[in-house]
Amino acid sequence: MKPLKIFVLEDEPWYGMFLRHTLQLNPDHEVTLFEEPGTLLKALAEKPHLVTVDYNLPGMKGDEVIQRIKQQYPDLPVVIISEQQDINTAVHLLKLGAHDYLVKDEDIGDRLWNITRNVTELQALRTEVETLRKVVRNRFVPGHAMIGDSAPMQKLYELIEKANRSTINVSITGETGTGKEVVAKAIHYGSARSSQPFVAVNIAAVPKELIESELFGHEKGSFTGALNRRIGKFEEAQGGTLFLDEIGEMELGLQAKLLRVLQERELYRVGGTQRIPLDVRIVVATHRNLMDEVAAGRFREDLYYRLLGLQLHVPALRQRDNDVVLLARCFLKTTCEEQQLAPKDFSAEAILKLKHYDYPGNVRELKSVVELAALLSDDDGVVEACHVQFNQQRKPSATLQQPVTLREIERQAIQQCLLEYDYDILAAARRLDIGKSTIYRMIKAGELQVR
Repeated sequence: MKPLKIFVLEDEPWYGMFLRHTLQLNPDHEVTLFEEPGTLLKALAEKPHLVTVDYNLPGMKGDEVIQRIKQQYPDLPVVIISEQQDINTAVHLLKLGAHDYLVKDEDIGDRLWNITRNVTELQALRTEVETLRKVVRNRFVPGHAMIGDSAPMQKLYELIEKANRSTINVSITGETGTGKEVVAKAIHYGSARSSQPFVAVNIAAVPKELIESELFGHEKGSFTGALNRRIGKFEEAQGGTLFLDEIGEMELGLQAKLLRVLQERELYRVGGTQRIPLDVRIVVATHRNLMDEVAAGRFREDLYYRLLGLQLHVPALRQRDNDVVLLARCFLKTTCEEQQLAPKDFSAEAILKLKHYDYPGNVRELKSVVELAALLSDDDGVVEACHVQFNQQRKPSATLQQPVTLREIERQAIQQCLLEYDYDILAAARRLDIGKSTIYRMIKAGELQVR
């Protein structure tokens, strides 16, 4: 453990030596004695953990010293030591930010020891909190919680980094199970708001009659059953990030209220009259195409453009090449640790089986498949292909339910791949294992659309 660094400001040499001797009885204390305020103020750059200040100093009173210290280091504990026990002076100094006020009497040694013990515990707690914050931040940055090095994921990482450096709203799209909330957390914990709350709300999971109260809160008696005041998710997220998942499921009436809150940066609780200013970053996600919802009249166009901000698309697992193997091994390791199983790995046949499946449930489905495979496999440390079981009751895709030509299927596949790879023709050709000239020829013939 690092020593507790203590600065003592005392103009009477003999009393300063007494304080230093008393504090140094603990070998974990590193005490430096100062006789002039100016010298101590210059030395604050050494970042002491505690400062004691004599109140009656020549040329500068203790209250001025504490003000000067607090201007530079507001969190630094400062203890004022005085010859007189004056309640008004003590209250004044405590209001200025003094940690404590001690009188020069026979008990000062014991009281100093109690203070240093408290400061030591406070330092330990601050260190622990900062360590935990770093752990949380590291869980939600690219390369940690978000596993994968495929081209679509590399593009996503770049956009997340841009989102981290800004404060604008973010909209995340992607199929169900791709990990949109993980992306939202990566944006929050990589941003300047990382030490503030991250609050998530799944719009589709909250009953329609309760969603307004869930978001904006309510006052006591505002409706039947409102027995107490309730703080909504917007207020819970003050200073941080509010993640609105499945935003496309929100009813039109509530969309209008949400739009007003976003425009005015303030809200009123249900049944309330108090204006509550907001400082919240909004991140939304949906598996729907919101422009289609706008065209169908199910989503407000003005709200759409208010929420749009920086657009991020989370690729489907079937578009992520070898990421399936990386994710599967990560899930397998975690499952073995959580279920107290011996370490395991996949056989070559199991890897092939994992890679040749399209995962309609995406990463969420892969995780479920791997967890089951880990439990079904034997204790020899190998997960075989027979242990990898997929849901065979899944309905065929809508594309194959209607008679279409092979040419049309090919055209749809290429068009979708171009969209996913941001119209990078070379990347799409590699992904589909076709010649780029094929794509160019279809574009020229008007069979494919490009930007």
